[in-house]
Amino acid sequence: MAVPSVLDQLKALSHEIRFELVRHLAGGERCVCDLEALLGLPQSKVSYHLGILREAELVTAEQRGKNTYYTLRQDQLFQLGGNLLGEIFTRPLALTHQTKSIC
Repeated sequence: MAVPSVLDQLKALSHEIRFELVRHLAGGERCVCDLEALLGLPQSKVSYHLGILREAELVTAEQRGKNTYYTLRQDQLFQLGGNLLGEIFTRPLALTHQTKSIC
């Protein structure tokens, strides 16, 4: 599996359910059943969105008995911030006259 790009990770975070999942996981590890209750959503929908976050390498999962516990990958979120800025500011900014200015 390829390493997710900055855009892949941003797309994963851009959905309101996945964003809420990340916010809840920022408080610590959670079981799927806890996340279902917090979001008021069925297990299938919560698991689907957690799968997308896993593919984006923003969360990890650990099976314990019948339950799966998810943890936020804070390292990936911190890297995402830096990588995003690095991709936006790849070219030096022109601080003076612009030749292709509209005005």
